Amino acid sequence: MKIIDAKNRSEWDNFITSHPEANFLQSWDFYEFHRSRGNEVVRRVVLSDGGEIIGAYAGVVEAAKRGRHLAIAGGPILNWGKLALVEVIFQDMAEQGRKYNCTFVRVRPQLERSNESLELMRRLGAKPAPMYLSVEFAGILDLEKDEEEILKGMRQRLRRKLRKAAKDGITVEKSTDPKAIHEFYEIQKQTAGRHGFVAFSEDFLTKQFAAFAKHDEAVLYSAKYQGETLAQNFMIFYGNEASYHYGVSSELGTKLSGAPLLHMEAMRDARQRGIKRYNFWGIVGEDETWHRFYGVSQFKRGFGVEEFKYVPAHDLVLKRGRYALTKLIEDVRKKIRHV
Repeated sequence: MKIIDAKNRSEWDNFITSHPEANFLQSWDFYEFHRSRGNEVVRRVVLSDGGEIIGAYAGVVEAAKRGRHLAIAGGPILNWGKLALVEVIFQDMAEQGRKYNCTFVRVRPQLERSNESLELMRRLGAKPAPMYLSVEFAGILDLEKDEEEILKGMRQRLRRKLRKAAKDGITVEKSTDPKAIHEFYEIQKQTAGRHGFVAFSEDFLTKQFAAFAKHDEAVLYSAKYQGETLAQNFMIFYGNEASYHYGVSSELGTKLSGAPLLHMEAMRDARQRGIKRYNFWGIVGEDETWHRFYGVSQFKRGFGVEEFKYVPAHDLVLKRGRYALTKLIEDVRKKIRHV
């Protein structure tokens, strides 16, 4: 086996999307977005003796105060049953982390959480991370069901909201223009104020949308009522998955619910693209009624999602002394943020 830097977008995306578990977290364009923000990016492929790609991973170097690290979300992408290949890739991750003077490498793979997958991470020398890297508990809907089946699987309250939205004359508009993100950003500030989270910058959102929209992988869906925007969804379509990446709602949108319509329209578009699953992303446990995302989690469950737990983030420690400080800082942050 030979490991080299990836140079070809089409070869990369063809390999990544050939794996049903992969999503935009390992797409080429996601790391073009990181480059546009001035970050260093790592893209590596493993080649067989015949020159065929048999494994890949992408990551971004995060120059965080708590500890410089290489973050690999949703990867690596490979056949996890080939232990020798897995070991080679994890060794390369550590080498790339050292190359960029990182304290640790943080990885959250596209593996379902199980005793076996957790044991594998331990055998690879990775330890559970103090903080998450990407969503670890997701709500996923099977798009191989037809729309009638999906409607039947929904909670009755959500079906009523859909009928009421249609009766009220709420419409859905779509855009792939990065300039449209300005309104999304403004509404996001309102949403952040109501739910107590830190809003992304307009530059962050616009550059991310632009990177995906360039190749028809991102669409902004807007629910409108009498010319006013009620809610917006930033959707990413990549490989086998449609991802509900970000969502916002205006003050009026909290009274006139347009969000269910946005999801139904995105599901229809995903099916036309041949996409097989719809990822609502993060949810919290049904018993976590105290959690700030409990309400939105219940909304997502209303669609009849299957609950899926990924292997949580793990760290390959490269500098033990500095990592001890990182762990202390992140343990405190986790407690303060209640995450």
